[in-house]
Amino acid sequence: MNTAELKRTWGLAESLGDEVPLYFYSHLFLTHPEVRAMFPVSMATQRDRLVGALGRIVSSVDELGEVTEFIQQLGRDHRRFEVIAEHYNAVGASLLATLKHFLGEGWTPEVAADWAEAYGVIASVMVQAAEASEESSPSSWAAEVTAVERRGLDVAVVQVHPEPHLAFQPGQSVAVEIPARPRLWRYLSPANAPRPDGSIEFHVQMVPGGQVSSTLVRSLKVGETVRLGAPVGQELTLDEEERQRDLLMVAGGTGLAPLRAHLERIDQGWQATGRAPRVQLFHGARLPWGLYENRLLERLTARPWFSYTPVVSDDPSYPGRKGRVGDVAADAGPLHGLLALVCGSPGMVRHTVSRLGAGGIAPTDIRFEQFATLDEDSHAAHHHSPEPQPSGLPRSE
Repeated sequence: MNTAELKRTWGLAESLGDEVPLYFYSHLFLTHPEVRAMFPVSMATQRDRLVGALGRIVSSVDELGEVTEFIQQLGRDHRRFEVIAEHYNAVGASLLATLKHFLGEGWTPEVAADWAEAYGVIASVMVQAAEASEESSPSSWAAEVTAVERRGLDVAVVQVHPEPHLAFQPGQSVAVEIPARPRLWRYLSPANAPRPDGSIEFHVQMVPGGQVSSTLVRSLKVGETVRLGAPVGQELTLDEEERQRDLLMVAGGTGLAPLRAHLERIDQGWQATGRAPRVQLFHGARLPWGLYENRLLERLTARPWFSYTPVVSDDPSYPGRKGRVGDVAADAGPLHGLLALVCGSPGMVRHTVSRLGAGGIAPTDIRFEQFATLDEDSHAAHHHSPEPQPSGLPRSE
């Protein structure tokens, strides 16, 4: 399998813009009309999510050993669409037909064989993971909304209680579907560590033009039932060894959510054992009221292991630190040896990662979400601000 050719040909297809996803969906719905019901009524916001993510993942099949767990998580997560093996066949056939159409003479027998083989590898991993999870977990979770608290102009904190219990790790995300926007799933990160009662807290920021985030913030009511998918993501999770390391956390907007989940877990451990790693948190917002967890984080600075710096970029009258949160974090002091967790908009993430790397943090010690799911964009202002995409895993809208 020539992975260099996979990447090259996918790069050519991506450069053609919207024509590629338009052809892909036309081919998919014409040849397999039964899958149309899996997608939103309006495809305007779907754009190139599925075909774009597929192309990036399949063309990077040579990295499969590094991301097998993530691909397996996607397979389990996509059970919420009632996806079966035949649907993977339909999508794969349309992906290859699309590439053949646009690559023309570049679609040689060798290239076609490589794409078919690579897609088969990825699809097999997803299908097998989905089948293995059928005996131990539902395809999706019904969750009752137990509280909705509006924070400022455009942020809501939502509490839900899923049944049955949904196990997740701090730093992961789950797809969320609200009753008012059926089939429009958006990924949100739990903002809490796992709780004994199984409840989950989400932080949602309205994104301009966002159908789900705007409706969720303005209209979601206590007592409504939302649907949740299986947890995905591993870039922002920490294993046992990493949990002992001193942390630098940098968040933009509601990108704070997964980092707050880590803080809650660390605080629980500190209260139980008296031990905790040193944690520095920098939270950035455009305007002061975007620092929606300021009170809680200020109180948490009473812990000996925690320091917190709020940063505002667009208000010259703000009395605290001003500027880009990545700059403030990078200039705060020695960075060598720290493990950094970064979550926010794509631009904020790119800038922060660059600044932290220049400041001395090893690239392998800078963690941010890197892989797209097969049906969403990435983190928005948390969800982290609209969306880090080196390949990106989503947030709301």
